[in-house]
Amino acid sequence: MALSSDTLVKNIYMKRKPASKKRDFGKVLIIGGSKVYTGAPAFSAMAALRSGADLIVVAAPQRAADIVASFSPDMITVPFEGGFFSERHIRAMEKLILDSDAVVIGPGLGREKKTVEFVQRLLPKIKIPCVIDADALYAVRGMKLPGNFLLTPHRGEFRMLSGEECGKEASKRLAKKTEAIILAKGPVDYVSDGKDVYSNKTGTPYMTTGGTGDVLAGVCAAIIARGTDSFEAACAGAYITGLAGEAASRKFGDGLVGSDLLMELPKTISCLH
Repeated sequence: MALSSDTLVKNIYMKRKPASKKRDFGKVLIIGGSKVYTGAPAFSAMAALRSGADLIVVAAPQRAADIVASFSPDMITVPFEGGFFSERHIRAMEKLILDSDAVVIGPGLGREKKTVEFVQRLLPKIKIPCVIDADALYAVRGMKLPGNFLLTPHRGEFRMLSGEECGKEASKRLAKKTEAIILAKGPVDYVSDGKDVYSNKTGTPYMTTGGTGDVLAGVCAAIIARGTDSFEAACAGAYITGLAGEAASRKFGDGLVGSDLLMELPKTISCLH
């Protein structure tokens, strides 16, 4: 990446024009949740909001959608019948995608066979930029994906997708194999498009708690929804989220939870531009 991380963030979060209006800074659709995992899509949704997206829609199975709605009145929720997604939900989901600028799919989705099939059938229909995270990654093993997809695996998911340990060159190989952008999460994050690799060293060991990856997915989607390409969005998202995690860890240490990052995101972004 030619630009420094600070410069990249400044270019993304430029001063808003006085005539700015709703949708100028993007509408993000979060597809996730299940009857067991209800908080994950809320983390991604709130992170996208706190990273500057104008509108957030969370599409989730009924129980998860109701719980997400209770987190904040700032989010729009669309409940789907049942405890998890299946192919019967694809047609309705396509309509939501058509009215969005970026998609996150995966947080809290679960790995039921019907849900895996739902993801595999839905992805080819997504023509806008899409972040594939968490459980949705298990549905794309062996698939080739066009360049509008960003995969965000942690080290275990990276091993599942690639068959090797996460690293700089391994990230480049996985990006070539999948034809997608890879954001490999770890002590050092690696972002690759198959040609270039960006290494991000922000972050802290206190970010091992559940929810921090969901936050990162939401941050990346918010940046993409503003019109930033997926590679640069992944670089900026990893950098910003890591800095927010560092700030939260100074306050909470071992008690840090995923939601602690949410209030640090606006402060972090504001300090960078």
